[in-house]
Amino acid sequence: MKRRALLAGAGAVATGATSTFPAPAIAQGIRELKMVTSWSKNFPGLGTGAERLARSITETSGGRLQVKVFAAGELVDAFEVFDAVSAGLADMYHSAEYYWIDRSPAFAFFATVPFGLTPNELFAWIHHGGGQELWDELSAGFNIKSVLCANTGVQMGGWFSKEITSPESYKGLRFRMPGLGGKVIERIGATVITLPAGEIVPALQSGALNAAEYVGPWNDLELGLYKAAKFYYYPGFHEPGTGDAVGINKGLWDGLSTEEQRVIETAAAAEYSHSIAEFNANNRVALKTLINEHGVKLQKFDDSILRTLRKLSDDVVAEIGGSDPLTQRVYDSFSKFRKSIMTWTDISERAYLNARGL
Repeated sequence: MKRRALLAGAGAVATGATSTFPAPAIAQGIRELKMVTSWSKNFPGLGTGAERLARSITETSGGRLQVKVFAAGELVDAFEVFDAVSAGLADMYHSAEYYWIDRSPAFAFFATVPFGLTPNELFAWIHHGGGQELWDELSAGFNIKSVLCANTGVQMGGWFSKEITSPESYKGLRFRMPGLGGKVIERIGATVITLPAGEIVPALQSGALNAAEYVGPWNDLELGLYKAAKFYYYPGFHEPGTGDAVGINKGLWDGLSTEEQRVIETAAAAEYSHSIAEFNANNRVALKTLINEHGVKLQKFDDSILRTLRKLSDDVVAEIGGSDPLTQRVYDSFSKFRKSIMTWTDISERAYLNARGL
């Protein structure tokens, strides 16, 4: 059976379904686990973070859980990892949950939504605001258990072949932007095209795209996006703190001991903190390189653009939130938590940053 044909039906696997694939190799209490990712091999921050998480799980478990990483395309393609783990072709994935909104729009809330939660706020909602329980309920329907394992921080607004001076500047753009952010800019007149990272620069250079976003300075420099577009905008309204997840086949997860489950959860939480620090440290250096060595023009979105994007974002997120009963519950929990924590964030972090800038 061809891989794509096999994966086509994987999303229908229900909670507790028995996989037709072999269980992880077990010898003398050792489990050999396959982790598939949506990232190219050794890609900074994302690909390397997956490798680091795999090592952490392996070492912390004393070698009982031995995780081997397969980069995008090595076992399955970048956007096939969810179905592969759901079906049991792979044991774990490392990816971003908003890639799965065609399965359920609720997945977006566990990665990022426009004008949503910062990295710290997202972690707080998941672990102390009821988010994990809702996520467990959602993912179980696809035979998966997921936990946060990384965050790229506040992202950039994108690369453009022309200046963006007003909301009307978006009209007619062919824009690479995944998730709910893409649905927002469709409302403003852009055409959204979702491509894996490695295809973005060729598409910009050929004219198939004339705007694109990926992550931030560190990853964008690595991809070479500056070679195809020179106008670099901020802030990234669409991804204010994008969480990545490790998704584990639920049959496998349920078969692990409590100690082994805690190993994975603890390693993932540590990697979440590590990844934010790593992205912040490298973004500061990469941004200087982009500007000083490659002539990139750093621009801030005009407030009129941000106000328009905020209104459209509120509409899109609310509409998506009402898609079905479970998504509505996720949306309600997320929205209530965002409203309450914004009060504290404004008093604490925003007020401090404003004071530091005086």
